[in-house]
Amino acid sequence: MRVHTNAAQRLASTQTRMDRVCEAWILRGNSSTCARCYALRSRYAAQMSTSLPSEFQKSARPGDLTPALHVLLAGGALSEAQAEHAFTELATGASHDGEIGAFLALLAARVPSVNELVGAVRVMRSKVERVPTRLLPAQLLDTAGTGGAPKSFNVSTLAAFVAAANGAKVAKHGNRSRTGRGSAETLERVGVNINASRSVQAKCLEECGICFCFAIHHHPAAKHAIGVRKALGFPTIFNLLGPLTNPAGAARQVMGVYAPQFVRPVAEALLRLNATRALVLHSEDGLDEVSIFKPTRVVEVRAGALREWTIDPRALGLANVDPKTLAPSSLDEAAALFEAVLRGEERGPRRDLVLVNAAAAMLAADVVASMEEGIQVAAQSLDFGDAWKCFESLRELSLSS
Repeated sequence: MRVHTNAAQRLASTQTRMDRVCEAWILRGNSSTCARCYALRSRYAAQMSTSLPSEFQKSARPGDLTPALHVLLAGGALSEAQAEHAFTELATGASHDGEIGAFLALLAARVPSVNELVGAVRVMRSKVERVPTRLLPAQLLDTAGTGGAPKSFNVSTLAAFVAAANGAKVAKHGNRSRTGRGSAETLERVGVNINASRSVQAKCLEECGICFCFAIHHHPAAKHAIGVRKALGFPTIFNLLGPLTNPAGAARQVMGVYAPQFVRPVAEALLRLNATRALVLHSEDGLDEVSIFKPTRVVEVRAGALREWTIDPRALGLANVDPKTLAPSSLDEAAALFEAVLRGEERGPRRDLVLVNAAAAMLAADVVASMEEGIQVAAQSLDFGDAWKCFESLRELSLSS
């Protein structure tokens, strides 16, 4: 019996020494195939995100993402300062594609922390090519979502025109879509100059109440990752960062996210970034916009606090149709639908989907006091032609030099 006891003690002593070796190895930011290291990583994740040794804080070369990779490989989360450092390095254009891919894949393997979002957004905002508007951030609204969710049609863009027709100032941020029927493609097809200069964008915003900010012209901090993102083929943290970096500085927004786990951290990040009012949302049927088929979860940022609530389409008397069945099959069909909605010619569930999302946009802009009022106001602007006039004025002015 004594032999067994001594053997157990020796084994425990050996395991303790191994733990100490692994702990030291992990806290230095190293990765390892050691099973014991893997088991201990979660215990020290918090320490690793804040106590990275000084030699890892300094980049050995421009674009070096190694310090951040060491933290992420070890299961840690980046602090705000570390995230800011990493994205600053990425923005130099000197990072290798391999390390960019590893960096984005590691961040995509879990929900990004609020610190990571805030640090990255600060870099993106510091480098954005700004729309030179005289309007203040608190006056401006954006309706851009993350993409990456099942699409219906250009709902957020249509909602932006309806909101603008009712007095909101909308700096609509958007890009091309993997479907080929995104906001940029559709607006281009219906005659809007999506490549208008920043001065023309500002003029559109101030005179028409809306402008279109084509993302590829505004984000030099993100352009160096474009090729890697396409090669990866899955959503990355940049899908979240783009809508959080409005080129006109909009401090109001409706931001749909492509998965439910992002709603809260994105809202918390917007709170930290001093948003005036924002609705971060995801519907139970998987949309990055308000649904007419299933309830939509909302975390609202307002007056320095967060409030969670639900938009129930049944309570609003909306058509109970799966929005994913409403998507056009081609760009020509998307463009025709876009114009039909704004002219007030489209009736039924597609119109309802635009109405409820326009209501959310006007709520974020403080144009209306409730979703019910917003739906009523949105319907009137479509029926009386105000939304179509707003669109026509933007189309004409966007073509000016």
